[in-house]
Amino acid sequence: MSETDTVSSLADLKDLTSAAPAAPVSASPEAPRAPTGPAAPLREREVDAQGRSYATGRRKDAVARVWIKPGSGKITVNGRDQEVYFARPTLRLVINQPFEVADRSGQYDVIATVKGGGLSGQAGAVKHGISQALSKFEPALRSAVKAAGFLTRDPRVVERKKYGKAKARKSFQFSKR
Repeated sequence: MSETDTVSSLADLKDLTSAAPAAPVSASPEAPRAPTGPAAPLREREVDAQGRSYATGRRKDAVARVWIKPGSGKITVNGRDQEVYFARPTLRLVINQPFEVADRSGQYDVIATVKGGGLSGQAGAVKHGISQALSKFEPALRSAVKAAGFLTRDPRVVERKKYGKAKARKSFQFSKR
């Protein structure tokens, strides 16, 4: 059959498809094919003049400003070592989670200043900041850190107190008579 012929039955259509060369299968016919070479990172590396990467982390009411740079793994929070500032081992575990997920334990020095909230919120804010800064310093690690959920800011905050209530939801004692 030639290209100008019309298809009048399914048998004609079958003959057309068997004669045509097989086309590569893709998700959509309009989509361009991806290059088969090494994949370039989607984002550019963000580093300042001192070779550091900066990010802001937030959790509850705490805000952390975090700088990371290649080093021996020393973490400084508000001018103090992490063992002094975060005395609870669980808080230190929270801070080191992004490095464990990315297999970069002990390879980066962290300098963080954190304000607001309590120690738990501050540890979460520093973790969020380290995750953001790590993905800026090494864009290839972004997928691993994102899959662990560390790049997303935890939106949970303390609920405000309402008027006519003892706390946010607790009511005063009810008296029927």
